Amino acid sequence: MRRPLAVRGLVPTLLATSLLALPLAGTLPGPFAHAAGATDASSAPDRAYWTPQRMRAAEPAAAAGRSPAPRRAAAEPVPPSHPFDGVPQVGTFFWTDENNTGRFCSGTVVRSPHHDLVITAAHCLRGADPKRHLSFVPQYHDGLKPHGVFPIDRVYIDQRYYDLGTNAGARWDYAVVRLSVREDGTEVEDVTGGYDLLVNSGYDHRRVRLIGYPGNDDATHPKPLDCTSSTHRYTSTEPAVPGDFLEIACAGYIGGTSGGPFLVPRLGGFALIGVIGGYHTGGDFPDLSYSSYLTLDTLRLYRHAVRGDTPAEPRPLRDEAPAAPRQ
Repeated sequence: MRRPLAVRGLVPTLLATSLLALPLAGTLPGPFAHAAGATDASSAPDRAYWTPQRMRAAEPAAAAGRSPAPRRAAAEPVPPSHPFDGVPQVGTFFWTDENNTGRFCSGTVVRSPHHDLVITAAHCLRGADPKRHLSFVPQYHDGLKPHGVFPIDRVYIDQRYYDLGTNAGARWDYAVVRLSVREDGTEVEDVTGGYDLLVNSGYDHRRVRLIGYPGNDDATHPKPLDCTSSTHRYTSTEPAVPGDFLEIACAGYIGGTSGGPFLVPRLGGFALIGVIGGYHTGGDFPDLSYSSYLTLDTLRLYRHAVRGDTPAEPRPLRDEAPAAPRQ
């Protein structure tokens, strides 16, 4: 197993500098990453648009496809989840789709040189449909915006995920989102702090914290869910969805939790090792969740976002049998 690598953006360490210098030539034909979804540079209209009522009415990024029953009998009790007021580094993306329906997905602030990067699931933001009022609200809970609203500058998604789609490309179901400053000119990480990005971390972790924002059918104002459990390697046996994924058992992660972080204790804080997504866009049942395995491909995507590479339009999507997305 490769030694895990971490990126810390608060201080330009030798490791971070070397990662940002990784060559991309020869890895893929054409640009490695596409940046899409540039939005209005001013957060004031979106801050006013996302009222508690509109945030409450927002729906998950895609139609929920989760069964209320467990996928399989668990050998041990599934750890419970519980709602809480969240942490500053984890929040919610909000936007309206082509039908003017509010949508949402989870995201996590990671440390970066410019203090402006958030990681989420690629399937949340992959579609070419317009995303109006696309904004990030850190630590959203109970209709509140405790740290303000940050507009989105660019969304970086691995080219293979665009080309292969949510099934065949499930191994690359992550996105790095570059934010614009808040209305007062402040970068997101300066407000919330951020987590280290850890790749090649292995599959087996004894204590992983899973945070995600569920759908709000049964809540006046949704709160994020929190759960601590262990992760293991899940190797897909489906030819249409190849790859190895992180698997975690946590109860109650219903539709809407896409993009939520897998966090491991590290150096007095936490590091990000995955986001809810990957296999079947995060799973089909509420007691098991998945993540793509983060590798040097993820760090290359991070590098594109740090550099602010010029946005490129995704190529036309190939036809594919739709997955049954949780979110």
